[in-house]
Amino acid sequence: MSDESTEKTVSHKSGHKHHKDRAAEIANTFEWLITAFILAFVFRAFVMEAFRIPTGSMADTLKGAHFRLRCRQCGYEYEHGYNPPKADTIPLNGASLDQTQCPNCGYLPLEGQIVPVANGDRILVLKCIYQFFEPKRWDVIVFKNPLDPQINYIKRLVGLPKETVEIIDGDVYIDGQIARKPPKVQNEQWMPVYDNDYQPIRPGDQSFSQDYPRKWRQRFNTSDSKWQIAAERPTVFKLESEPDETQVMEYDSLDDTDFRATYAYDPVFEYRHLPYCSDLMVRSYVRAEGAQGRIGISLSKYGIRYSGSVDFDGNMVIATGPEEAETVLISRSIGSPAIVEGQTKLIKFANVDHELVLEFGQEKLIHDLGRDVEDAGEIDENVEPGVGIFGAGKLELLHTAVFRDIHYTRYKYAQSHQTGKATEGRPFELEKDQFFVLGDNSPNSQDSRWWERPGTGNSGLQYREGIVPRDYLVGKALFVYWPSGFKPFDRFPFAAIPNVGKMRFIYGGANGYNGSHDGVTTVADGNTPVGAD
Repeated sequence: MSDESTEKTVSHKSGHKHHKDRAAEIANTFEWLITAFILAFVFRAFVMEAFRIPTGSMADTLKGAHFRLRCRQCGYEYEHGYNPPKADTIPLNGASLDQTQCPNCGYLPLEGQIVPVANGDRILVLKCIYQFFEPKRWDVIVFKNPLDPQINYIKRLVGLPKETVEIIDGDVYIDGQIARKPPKVQNEQWMPVYDNDYQPIRPGDQSFSQDYPRKWRQRFNTSDSKWQIAAERPTVFKLESEPDETQVMEYDSLDDTDFRATYAYDPVFEYRHLPYCSDLMVRSYVRAEGAQGRIGISLSKYGIRYSGSVDFDGNMVIATGPEEAETVLISRSIGSPAIVEGQTKLIKFANVDHELVLEFGQEKLIHDLGRDVEDAGEIDENVEPGVGIFGAGKLELLHTAVFRDIHYTRYKYAQSHQTGKATEGRPFELEKDQFFVLGDNSPNSQDSRWWERPGTGNSGLQYREGIVPRDYLVGKALFVYWPSGFKPFDRFPFAAIPNVGKMRFIYGGANGYNGSHDGVTTVADGNTPVGAD
């Protein structure tokens, strides 16, 4: 055989082998693609799935389609819900803004202006977790809507099987005792009433609404005390008094809506008809300008005054009653000095879920008022809550703000008297494998309170109205991975730039948490169907 024929034979065999290797590579690639597809399908079906929030019944925890607004007077950022004329449609060129109100300064922008619309939050949901672990109260859950099982809903779980649920003055009671929210859930639920860091640039301007004529004024009244607004620093309160001379400044509501259960996310016209929310929290940072002094915060609920104070010698005190005749509920020495001249520390005082919580720097003092309904005093929803700040010595207050707790409403509409399930006087007893859910945007949530017909099951089976059956649980909301991002330019169809600062975990029930913090603690520093992506 010649060298030429040998070369041709070797070349032919080499080419044949090359084709075989290439075919094997292609087959291997397809095998990996099919495997990856199967794994992705299994992961999506049984482990984790992405959903999008289209409406606002869970606002402000989770937002549906909305307007992102910044108040033109005080600069405060907030969101206002957008209801598309057709489901699941976001106009590329913006939409007409209805009447909204800044939750901080009360400014009412002009109606009808065209404003860009942001898409709803996109979240990750941990599926099948409830096949292995029991659901916990305060979890944010995705479930099949009992009235239409083809649609997924998302709400907060408040009632568990075999429990009796009752909503009284905005709080959830289980078997006659208040259900306290775990700390991380509670931190999500605080809603702004007033933030002194955001003040109108034209405070004398009249509002643009004939229905709500008003002028802004400083909420804390300093005229009857030695408290002053620092010169050239209108966001700072300054006090110069003797160390034993207590001076008080009271919060003066701009109108009677300050402490009502309002949501900037919702329409303004119902504000005046919503109930008062009397679970409040005040936060400030105190800067000591002298060696001796005292700083404190007072909160009133149903006309009962509570106070939390710290003197610079290191005594933390929670008390009740009028200032001149206080009764100490709990106290503690945290070491002297509690704050030194020139130092700044956080002070925070809250009355929430029948607990009084005082924080100063890294220290925390808590008094449990009790869990029964009557332990917080005789309920009177018509009494507006009160806020005051008192102090003595030389000091400054910075970043002062007032917040209110979430308030679950009892009426379907603010001006109606149609009460929902599990509202005051209508306790709702859950049976085996039955759950009760509420939306965080309580005045605008179609949840267990308002389901007025039995749920739909298989083969003609019906579920009791007002409940989510265990077999309709889909999973637990875990993380907001795409919180209504930004468009690179106006006409770009997608919000392609993520809003990284708003990415966050969605907190729910805590393992082992029973809401009891009696004594002293020291700490270190429904209308929301869910669209699957």
